[in-house]
Amino acid sequence: MMTNPTGRLTQGQFSFLPDLTDEEITLQIEYGLKKGYAWSIEYTDDPHPRNTYWEMYGMPMFDLQDAAGVLMELNACRKTFPNHYIRLMAFDSTRGIESIAMSFLVNRPPTEPGFGVVRQEVNGRSMRYTVHSYATDKPEAQRY
Repeated sequence: MMTNPTGRLTQGQFSFLPDLTDEEITLQIEYGLKKGYAWSIEYTDDPHPRNTYWEMYGMPMFDLQDAAGVLMELNACRKTFPNHYIRLMAFDSTRGIESIAMSFLVNRPPTEPGFGVVRQEVNGRSMRYTVHSYATDKPEAQRY
């Protein structure tokens, strides 16, 4: 059985590592730019694993060739949403479709409320399990 001893959200690359510094984030952005990827910034206050559609911050940076520009947008997003989860996503358009090649968290709220498993008895002896995000117990504007 795999466990998460840190209790932190583990979505995307580098999730089990300590938070990346801005220098390390810049190196990842530069790597993606060298591969021809376009960067995008997304944020959310509902980090449920099935919530794949986060809010986009600004427009995807298809024509940007400098990591400093992506980092500038990231810092603006951090300033606007300091208590949200923020992730960087790199899109690879070399095959004619926009598919995600890289995705990793770059900002977390100060406290992460975590998730609970809800068990529900159904027909016969069957059980259904769902994951409940404790963050959604509060209204959207008051979660963090």
